[in-house]
Amino acid sequence: MFYSIRHVTRFHYSSPVSESVMEVRMRPRSEFLQQCLKFELHVTPRARVQYYRDYLGNTVHHFDVPGHHNRLALIAEAVVKVEEPAELPPSLPLSAWGAIDEMGASGELYEFQTPSHFTEPSAELEKLIAELGVDRRQDPLTLLRSLNQKMFAAFEYVPKSTRVDSPIDVALANRKGVCQDFTHIMIAIARGLKIPCRYVSGYVFPREKQADRSTPSATHAWVEAWLPGLGPNNSGVWVGLDPTNNTLCGSRHIRAAIGRDYADVPPTKGVYKGRATSELTVAVRVLPTDAPADDKEELILLPGSNSGSSPVADQHWEQMQQQQQQ
Repeated sequence: MFYSIRHVTRFHYSSPVSESVMEVRMRPRSEFLQQCLKFELHVTPRARVQYYRDYLGNTVHHFDVPGHHNRLALIAEAVVKVEEPAELPPSLPLSAWGAIDEMGASGELYEFQTPSHFTEPSAELEKLIAELGVDRRQDPLTLLRSLNQKMFAAFEYVPKSTRVDSPIDVALANRKGVCQDFTHIMIAIARGLKIPCRYVSGYVFPREKQADRSTPSATHAWVEAWLPGLGPNNSGVWVGLDPTNNTLCGSRHIRAAIGRDYADVPPTKGVYKGRATSELTVAVRVLPTDAPADDKEELILLPGSNSGSSPVADQHWEQMQQQQQQ
């Protein structure tokens, strides 16, 4: 399946700011069943955009706008090919827990088996675990499928009921939230059982016959859990689960970045210099498209001379608003 993605982010400042510094994590990953065939990043005011890949293979674009401006706009456009993963078996043997424990003892996936900023255990989390009856009596795959469904049933999807920086206890106490919250909670529960889990930031193409709960005009987030005994040579694979929509992840889910939690992979992260407030608007569009004439991967940055005047000596920096994943 081929998709075209358009992700527009706009910041409006209440008064002109003298400098903006930004990181962007919007370029879809290229690996295994997904290939990013084309990517363009437009920045207004014009800026010289550079990029690097972090230790998890995420592409991070970064730029500096040093001149006075009262608006900042980013338009990311991509063409991506996503193939359907192999069908999973109904279950795994109970001995799969031993393989998970061996992986934990090796330390290879340590950062995905231990708590992180947004997945810290709490009393509210323990209450949910007891309520859902989550333990190791089932095999890991059956447990995760069941947890995915129980998360979907236990929480109401309500946009703006939490903030981008809300701890999981907010959604746990109110039993409502968005995909970012549900993903963090499911990861925290699975890591408590030592299942390696990571946070995936990206996009989802809406289902045709059954409506998704997630907002189609926003970015999305879901869980990937490492399970042994699957894939080539039964060496183990990362399995995607979407608790917001109660589904396994397949060719509809387009992966942009992976991390321990949202703190590692926000679509935008930055600061600006000035004494102003900022207003953030985001629009996302994901559509099926035809295969491009040349499917060779292409990365296009749109650099240029920075516009505006020279930065002033005001050293008051404010953090940019971040996009909550829906």
